[in-house]
Amino acid sequence: MSRIIAALLLAILAGTAPAQSYPAKSIRLIVTFPTGGAPDILARIFSEKNALGQPVVVDNKPGAGGNIGAEIVAKSPGDGYSLVMATVGTHAINGALYSKMPYDMVKDFTAVGLIASTPNLLVVNTGLPVKSVAELIAYGKANPNKLSFGSPGIGSSIHVSGELFKSMTGVQMTHVPYKGRQFALPDLLGGQIQLMFDNMPSALPMAKEGKLRALGQTGAKRSPSAPDVPTIAEQGLPGFEATAWFALFAPAGTPRDVVARLNAEMQRVYKLADVQEKLKTLGLDPILSSPEDLVKYQASEIAKWAKVVKESGAKAD
Repeated sequence: MSRIIAALLLAILAGTAPAQSYPAKSIRLIVTFPTGGAPDILARIFSEKNALGQPVVVDNKPGAGGNIGAEIVAKSPGDGYSLVMATVGTHAINGALYSKMPYDMVKDFTAVGLIASTPNLLVVNTGLPVKSVAELIAYGKANPNKLSFGSPGIGSSIHVSGELFKSMTGVQMTHVPYKGRQFALPDLLGGQIQLMFDNMPSALPMAKEGKLRALGQTGAKRSPSAPDVPTIAEQGLPGFEATAWFALFAPAGTPRDVVARLNAEMQRVYKLADVQEKLKTLGLDPILSSPEDLVKYQASEIAKWAKVVKESGAKAD
């Protein structure tokens, strides 16, 4: 009997040892978009501020709407040493946009926690004769297919914000995908495209400078970064909400204790006063959820965007 008890104790200790000693080596945190954007900024904050005792190495793997980087983590061992800075695209939208996904957005991952969200800002070229969402809708219906909206790529929150707008208003306008925001904005300023649902940190400064006209925010409530700009929902489209969000995911099968350690460190880092201030200046709203709340939120977002994509007819391939 004593041998059986000893064997059981050894088995229990063996099962908990990885979590107790975690992390024993550096952690790879993959960002699915190029440097400089919100996912990259959030990842580098975690890399610099964490106190896990081992380096967190940020690795940018952009391409295919974020699918390339997310696939790497999906196919990595579930040991806590590979993480992805997920976005609404990689973990809620792309499954409906791509006919062949290289990973399952739910089954191939373990949720760690939501970090932050940000609304997009509906901005138009200053030459367009509209000053409100209602005027834009009226103009679009009077001039079908004469409006074009840009985005930094198919599947981005900027793209699907436009698709949601089309779906809810019936306005016929053309999506023009670019290889990045830096290529879309000059065309918007030059009038080659007329509008864009750009991320707040990028669009707001140009709107304040008078280079673009801000018509509305895509969030459920006004961002503290732009309190004078009404939401699109306030302007006759109740229920309109399209926010970009960012979260940490690990591969499927990652031990619960490891996930708990990562979530606790995530909470600590993004609650630091200097980090909170930086997020505010970027127009990012901290969420900092539990793994369980991220699972529920992801499920609701997948359902929401599947409906939007289906109604819009948008496809990535």
